[in-house]
Amino acid sequence: MGLKSLLLSSDEKTLRVLRRVLSDLEIEVEFCAQAEAAIRKITRQRFEAIIVDCDNAEDAGSVLRSAKAAPVNKRALSIALVESPVGMRGGFDMGAHFVLHKPLSNERTKASFRAVRALMKRERRLQMRVPVQVPVECHGSRRYQAKTLDLCEGGMAIQFSGRRAKESTLRFSLELPGLDQGLELYGEMAWEGNGDQAGVRFKNVTEAQRSILRQWLSNQLPEPEQDDPPVSSSVTDLSPGGCYLKTNSPFPMGTRVVLSVKTDNLELRAGGIVRVAHAEFGMGVEFIQTTSEQQEQVQQMLEHLRSNQDRVPDLQVAPEGLETSPAETEAASQASGTDDALVDLFRQQSRVPVETFLQHMEQQRQALESA
Repeated sequence: MGLKSLLLSSDEKTLRVLRRVLSDLEIEVEFCAQAEAAIRKITRQRFEAIIVDCDNAEDAGSVLRSAKAAPVNKRALSIALVESPVGMRGGFDMGAHFVLHKPLSNERTKASFRAVRALMKRERRLQMRVPVQVPVECHGSRRYQAKTLDLCEGGMAIQFSGRRAKESTLRFSLELPGLDQGLELYGEMAWEGNGDQAGVRFKNVTEAQRSILRQWLSNQLPEPEQDDPPVSSSVTDLSPGGCYLKTNSPFPMGTRVVLSVKTDNLELRAGGIVRVAHAEFGMGVEFIQTTSEQQEQVQQMLEHLRSNQDRVPDLQVAPEGLETSPAETEAASQASGTDDALVDLFRQQSRVPVETFLQHMEQQRQALESA
C-alpha cells in the first residue's frame, strides 16, 4: 500500500518540481487547483500528507483546517509552501507541521521530503490497527474491567465492563495471544465512543515494551512495511535539556524522535521532541526525560557527546511519530518554561527566520563560552 499525498497548487513550476520529487520518493500525489476540490477529496479519502501552496493564504488555511476536522485525515502530515510575504510564521499559523520556502528546487525539496516520507510511514504504522479481544485491567483511583477491541503501536480501543473510567490517565494490564509475558502500559483517554467504548493513547512506553508491541503487531499484519533509514546529523549545540542538529533533512516540529549513536561496544539511544525545524538546515530537539529510564538514557548520551566534542560524532535520528498538532505543541512549550537556555531558545524562537534563530543561538553559545 503506497503513501498518498494531496497537493493544492496552481503554480506550474511548483507542480513540476513536486511531481518529480514525489514520484522519485514513491509518494502518490493527487493535484487540486481549487480549495473546494481539495476539501471534497479530504472528506472522502485518506492521505498521509496534505501539501498546500500558500499563494492564496485563505484557501490554504481552509484546506488545512478541513484536514484537521476530517476524522480520516486528522493525523495527516501538513506541509505549507510559502514565499516571503507569508513566511515561516504564517505557515505555522495556518496549522502546518512543516514549512518549505518557494521557489522550490529539486535537490532541496527532495532532501526535505525524505524526512517527511519517513514520518509518513511511521504515522501510518502507528495507526495500523489489529482487531483483538483480550481482557484488560485498568488501574486508577479504582480498578476497572474492560476488553480490547483493537490495538496499534500508539494505543488501543477498549470496551468497559460496567462503569467507564472518567480518569484521564490509567495503567493497563493485558496479555496478548502468543506472548509469554503480560504488558503493563500507561495511557490516557483519547476519545469516548458510544456507550462504554473509549480510545487509549499510550504514554511513556519503554524501549522494551515498544519492542514487544512492534514484534507482536508485525506478526499479525501482512507484509509489514519497513521504516526508512535514520537521518544522519551532527551536533552543533548541546545542553542538559536538548541539542541542535545540523542536517539537510530535518523532521517537522512536534515529531517524536529517537537519537542514536554507536560506540565501539554499544549503541546509545535517547528520545526527544523536535521543537524547532529549519528546512534544509537543521532542527532543535528537546530531550524527553519523564521517566528514570529516559533520564539515564539522556545522561549517557550527554556524557558520550561531551567527551567526543572534538570529533563531532554523527547522530542517527529516526521518527517515532507526531506528538501533537503544531498549535498544541507550541502552546505546551510556551506554557512551561525551563532552566535550560538552549531549550528555551527552541521554544521561544521556533517561528523566527532561520538566520535570526542562528544568530540568537550563536550569541547564546558565545555567552556560555565566555562564562
